[in-house]
This record gives sequence, C-alpha cells and structure tokens, in this order.
Amino acid sequence: MAGDKSFATSSTAMLVLKLLEQEDMYGYQMIEELARRSDNAFTLKAGTLYPLLHDLEGQGLIHVYELEAENGRMRKYYSLTKAGRGSLAQKEEEWDAFASAVNRVLKGGAGIAST
Repeated sequence: MAGDKSFATSSTAMLVLKLLEQEDMYGYQMIEELARRSDNAFTLKAGTLYPLLHDLEGQGLIHVYELEAENGRMRKYYSLTKAGRGSLAQKEEEWDAFASAVNRVLKGGAGIAST
C-alpha cells in the first residue's frame, strides 16, 4: 500500500473500483450501491467521492463518459479501464494480506509457525 495518501483513501478507492468491475455507474448510483452492499456501513458523501473519481481518472484507472438521463440532462458515467482492473486485483491482494495479518493478531497469533 506504499505510495497511497492514506489507508482510508486506498480502501475507498478499492471499493469504488470494485463497484465498477461489474458495470458502469454514475456517482449517485455508486453512493447508493456502496451503502446497499455494506448494509450502510459505508456511506460516501459526494464531496469524498467526486475528488476520488477525479484522481482515479487522472491515474488512468477509470474512464468517464456522458449519457443522457431519462430527465434529458447529461449524466457522467464511470467505467473501469484495463489498468483499473489490474489495480483492483493488486488492491484486493493487499487487502487480503492486511486482513489476514489483523485476524492473526486478533486470534492471538493463530497460524504462526513456532520458532
């Protein structure tokens, strides 16, 4: 996770990339879907999401395009790029390693070989 501004930012980016892995979404849709999938444990604010999306676009991890919504207004949609898929896979591996380490500590070192 070296190079990320913070663990929270990296984790949020991973969650957003994961949402986009299955389908393109617009911002409010991502906010709602993340809350739904997490039973409201993750409630992003627009002021957090949109700067993150801008950063992900700048890194080439997502692509932005516009489509006309039902109300006739243009809506920005976000899609995962090939680089974004690679980054997501890496972030998921890092998360798995982190979660595993935390679980070992919480379980009193279970699974650690004796020295």
